[in-house]
Amino acid sequence: MASQAEKIEIENIVSPGHKYRVDRMKYEAMREALLAVLPPSAPGLTVADAKEQLLPLLPQDLFPGGAKAGWWLKAVQLDLEAKGTIEREASKPLRLHRKP
Repeated sequence: MASQAEKIEIENIVSPGHKYRVDRMKYEAMREALLAVLPPSAPGLTVADAKEQLLPLLPQDLFPGGAKAGWWLKAVQLDLEAKGTIEREASKPLRLHRKP
């Protein structure tokens, strides 16, 4: 059973003021992988390109075969946007980059 110390509160730029509790190890692994692949400036990467590039960086014990990586990518993306760590471009498809 997971203890409180194994959870982390994240935010969502789409729902300001709401906090969500998620698994700390999965969050941190996805955060590290996402920040490793996102470029430091525009035009950035599409979410699909970011996912393709970060999948090999994820620990297999947490994301066996990339399982649930899409959900975690979106959760971490929205949290990092809320915290001002990454930015989205006003483009279609959506493109992301690290904030300078």
